[in-house]
Amino acid sequence: MADPTSKLDVTVAPLSAARLLNTADRHTHFARILLAMLVAAVVVLFLPWQQNVQGKGVVSALRPEDRPQVVPSIIAGRIEQWHVAEGAYVTRGQLLVEISEVKESYLDPRTLERYREMLAAKKVSVAAKRSKVVALSQQIDALQQSLDFSIAKGRNNVAQYEAAVSAAVTDSVIAERQLLRNQDLFDDGLKSRADLEAYITKAQSSNAKLVEKRQALQSTRVELDGYGAEYGEKVAKAMADRSATQSEVADGDGEVSKMETQVASLALRNEMYRIESPQDGYVVRAVKSGVGEQLKDGDPVVTVVPADAMQAVELFVRPMDVPLLRTGRKVRLQFDGWPALQFSGWPSVAVGTFGGIIQVIDLTISADGTYRILVVPDPEDEPWPSQVRLGSGVLGWAMLDTVRLWFELWRVLNGFPPSINPNDPAANGAVAGKK
Repeated sequence: MADPTSKLDVTVAPLSAARLLNTADRHTHFARILLAMLVAAVVVLFLPWQQNVQGKGVVSALRPEDRPQVVPSIIAGRIEQWHVAEGAYVTRGQLLVEISEVKESYLDPRTLERYREMLAAKKVSVAAKRSKVVALSQQIDALQQSLDFSIAKGRNNVAQYEAAVSAAVTDSVIAERQLLRNQDLFDDGLKSRADLEAYITKAQSSNAKLVEKRQALQSTRVELDGYGAEYGEKVAKAMADRSATQSEVADGDGEVSKMETQVASLALRNEMYRIESPQDGYVVRAVKSGVGEQLKDGDPVVTVVPADAMQAVELFVRPMDVPLLRTGRKVRLQFDGWPALQFSGWPSVAVGTFGGIIQVIDLTISADGTYRILVVPDPEDEPWPSQVRLGSGVLGWAMLDTVRLWFELWRVLNGFPPSINPNDPAANGAVAGKK
């Protein structure tokens, strides 16, 4: 039997195998793909890349009064009645909770009234003492006037008695002279004994009157000197009484001031039984609950979130990144729960992020070793979503200098810090402000 393969053309097989093994076209396509990828990579390396500083934080408020506020109980007490529920909108001064007194010193509901009565009585007492001071002053003036009048009167009496003594001296001298002349006449027998005895009696009478007048003058002088001592004692006593009364008035004024302070404190304490909202907002959490629960001084009762808070974002960055930041720099923000696609180096192609501006950079480091910056909405960018609430998480990128992508890769591989463009308006503005 003949071999069927003997009829095959032996020259066909090698040609077919060579043709099957020819892959020049495939290599060409692969090389073109690689070349295109290489060209694309080179082009991408020269694309602009914006450096940034990344930080995490939460939504807060720019002004301290707009942040969540814990409303405490200023005094110790017991919860009697709630007037709001969690989530309720409240206005400034609206009653939130009523409490009652627990301290023994204030358990009497008429404590304030009794203190007011005591204060009124004390004021009457002080007014009476003031009237006494006025009366004593008038008495002192009257005594002084009486003293002046008595002294003037005594001086007049002294002058009168001095004149009377002078007259008595003259009469006594005349009577002595007459007696001597009549004695001579009696010795010469010209006068009778009866006449002589009459002149003797007259001389003795004149001498007696002189002695009497002199004694009266001395008594008047002593009486004049006694006026000062008598009235001085009365004036001194009245002045001592006035000084003592003035001291009592001063003490009374001090007690009145103290009691007025107590009355004012009690009035304020009565107002503190009503815990009111410090501002317009929402009750987000009741720290204390139930009725009859005891409260200490300063214990938190409820938390109120302001209604129209000026939102800001608190971002926390590393200390090594703080020198790169300046107030006025742009920031891109991604809020938790808000769908976003972020390219940190190409903020223009990011989706779902929002713009912000650095408003504040803390001067001191936080307890966790980071620095806090406050970011406010960028008026030139899209407004922040209304669904964002205080405390929501935020991821932020503070935009720095724009460089080429190859430079950024080279910087990251070498561990170099980001660069700052000296012509950056934000940086220049910050430096100018410091100057």
